Amino acid sequence: MSDAANVRPGGLRTVIYEVPDLARAKAWYSALFQRTPYFDEPFYVGFNVGGYELGLHPADEGSAIGAGGTTAYWGVTDLDATLAHLATLDIAPHTAPQDVGGGIRVVTLQDPFGNLVGLIENPHFTLTDAPE
Repeated sequence: MSDAANVRPGGLRTVIYEVPDLARAKAWYSALFQRTPYFDEPFYVGFNVGGYELGLHPADEGSAIGAGGTTAYWGVTDLDATLAHLATLDIAPHTAPQDVGGGIRVVTLQDPFGNLVGLIENPHFTLTDAPE
């Protein structure tokens, strides 16, 4: 395999949010994605969300937390049903759901620490094996 093949983007792997309260963040994301972390240490909490890594890292003095201009969008099969479930958890959308064309719908949520979390319903997306 050539060196160029080793640096080719392979798709979303990990999104890490800096959080000031790791225990509270772990509980919030566990409720949001209805799963427990597969990696749970004082220095990092990792969730497997549909084959992708959502990481929580304890913020320190130099960490930027909150909406910093980047939003990772996590796939859902039914955005309306997802939003109805989240409402039962008192998790309200940060932005209104939007149809962005082609049957693709997006919404953002805000975690308790100001990070934006995107949800996307995209009937055209299929997960394919990405090169390692």
